[in-house]
Amino acid sequence: MSKLDYDKTVMLTNTQNEKSVEAEIDNFREGKSFDAFIATNKISMNWNGRVYVGNAHGMEFTSEGPRVYEYKQGRQR
Repeated sequence: MSKLDYDKTVMLTNTQNEKSVEAEIDNFREGKSFDAFIATNKISMNWNGRVYVGNAHGMEFTSEGPRVYEYKQGRQR
């Protein structure tokens, strides 16, 4: 049996200037959405089939989402 765990941060890239910034995330639902927080600003990110996309303050941001860690668990007694 294995368990999945996700990073609590992601990299967001501004599509206008290609600059990236690290953001904290909450409410992550793989393949659906998550909320990103940059300096107390919340950006709702939604899955478009390739990447997560969100808009804030007239700018568009993209992200591949958080890193996924898989933990394999042995037999439990």
